[in-house]
Amino acid sequence: MRVTYFIVLGLPYETSWAQPRATAPHGRRAYVPKLTRALAAAAAACLIAAGCGSSPGTPAPGTNSGTKSAVPVAITLYNGQHPETTGALVAAFEKATGITVHVRDDDEDVLAGQIVEEGKASPADVIYTENSQALQFLQDKGLLAPTAPATLSKVPSRYNSPAGDWVGVSARVSGFVYNTKLTAGDRLPTSIVALAGNKWAGKIGIAPSETDFEPIITSIAKAYGHAAALRWLEALSKNAAGHTYPDNEALTAAVNRGQVAIGVVNHYYWYRLRYEIGNSQTHSAFSYFSPHDPGYVVDVSGAAVLQSSHHRAAAQELLAFLVSKAGEEIIARSHSYEYPLGSGVVTAQPLEPFSELRPVALSIAQLGDGASAIALLHEAQLL
Repeated sequence: MRVTYFIVLGLPYETSWAQPRATAPHGRRAYVPKLTRALAAAAAACLIAAGCGSSPGTPAPGTNSGTKSAVPVAITLYNGQHPETTGALVAAFEKATGITVHVRDDDEDVLAGQIVEEGKASPADVIYTENSQALQFLQDKGLLAPTAPATLSKVPSRYNSPAGDWVGVSARVSGFVYNTKLTAGDRLPTSIVALAGNKWAGKIGIAPSETDFEPIITSIAKAYGHAAALRWLEALSKNAAGHTYPDNEALTAAVNRGQVAIGVVNHYYWYRLRYEIGNSQTHSAFSYFSPHDPGYVVDVSGAAVLQSSHHRAAAQELLAFLVSKAGEEIIARSHSYEYPLGSGVVTAQPLEPFSELRPVALSIAQLGDGASAIALLHEAQLL
């Protein structure tokens, strides 16, 4: 994978539009222990011989973010978020606290699957994901430690774990990217259901193995039932024949190049592409479905401390930093184009204001762990 670096807030910003990444198998689908996209693979280790970090039973403060740690500590972060987002946050956290963070990057489902296999022996202290489903999956297996109440209080409760085991950090919204030369503005779909119609045969592209696609499937199943969701997926698959992509980066780039007319993605894929290639090379646009349509879904990126962590106090500090004003400002000002959720921070990027979005009303609990969406994808032979 060819990687390009930009400087954002004085920190490295990584992009990879020029050559789409290979898709790793998803943990709950086909777990593979190799971390194919690891940027820094290292087990959490003490930097001094005695007493470095708290035991799993030590109460976690979650309130000391921004204070240098008196005793050097190293923690391991399993990162399913985009590396550029996490890299900026980790660099700022390390500078503020003196805590070292070893980062392992991979697909969030691969990492969740690895944590299940590792069990109590997992070297991970924190997991940071793009979507809530992986966190709910680990929560249901009893593998997450409670998040400090002070940390949870920084984020509106509807974006946090219903059980208090993980905290929401940022959000994205699903809609569609379309090629402006191939699709006239007055002919755009108003509902995601319409994309299964004959009008879109051969014109729609999908990335079914993306975890971002799961909440949309869950939303459709909640609105219309399992059988109807399966019929929709089968029709969508037929319409997308020849236009199935490994990830949303590849799908967004294909739409921009005119290889396919339209694709369902989260908003930030298009904004990031436009930032990298420039307005003159952008031949596409992003739009939302009608208010409260099942295809108009808010996806929450969140983080949690592992029950097996031997450095819980430091791990809780990382969670507290992610939703602090300092952490959320990094997201707000970076070119990740995500919506910050904590400490009242709003994005500094030219996005539709988060408060003015009109997504479908689905709670974190209703989105669940993604298992029903994965089952539907298998039934439709898309996985």
